[in-house]
Amino acid sequence: MIKLVASDIDGTLLKYGEHKLNPELFDIIRQLKKQGIHFIAASGRQYASLRKLFEPIKDEISYITENGSLCIHEGKVISRGTIDRELGLRIFEEIKNREHCDAVLSCEDSCYIESKDSEFLRHLEEDMGNKVTCVDDLSSVTSPFLKIAIFDNATPEETFLHFRQKFKSDIKVVTSGNEWVDFISPEANKGSALQVFLDYFHLVPAETMAFGDQHNDIEMLHLAGEGYAMSNAAPGVASHSTYVTDSVIDTLRELLV
Repeated sequence: MIKLVASDIDGTLLKYGEHKLNPELFDIIRQLKKQGIHFIAASGRQYASLRKLFEPIKDEISYITENGSLCIHEGKVISRGTIDRELGLRIFEEIKNREHCDAVLSCEDSCYIESKDSEFLRHLEEDMGNKVTCVDDLSSVTSPFLKIAIFDNATPEETFLHFRQKFKSDIKVVTSGNEWVDFISPEANKGSALQVFLDYFHLVPAETMAFGDQHNDIEMLHLAGEGYAMSNAAPGVASHSTYVTDSVIDTLRELLV
């Protein structure tokens, strides 16, 4: 019997380019909760961004944020993964050597950027709902590094392959949406984060359903008893899932009794 549902956001609950969730999802999550099924938003996004996105039910769900680096339940951090600072500084330097790439450093209090591109800042603040701090140099940030992300809307696949090859022995490098490449702590991913919640709620994988569409969802889909890859998922993702679906909402409706 399913008791826990974890879903990716961008490309899964939201089509790329969309900024608001279908209001029907909130009603379904409330109904699932009445049946003893808890919902987790599992994303590469920042905690503040996810709370804005799920505003009507923001205090009724849990959160896997920053691709598994931060797990939050009832406003409390129950798991945290960080990136070695010296490694982070090396990644920043390499990003500066690449064209088309903007770096975003995620910390617990805010995300930080060096970019002076007003449209990029608008996208982070308005489209994604992030709390953003602009700095002259990311190396000046003293807070622990949760995640480093690259935004590349010109050659994202090439950028992903370049950074994966260069840093694969040091850190996990994954795609996170069509224009994003993420660096996350070697111990942190959505699957390890989901396991944190399974342990917290005293559940087993067979009692879990998960949805995703990108390589940063693979561990979560693989762990869940019922893993659903989206029909338009990135190549190779579906091989790690139990099922394929066109719609999270349609699949969740089937859980309602």
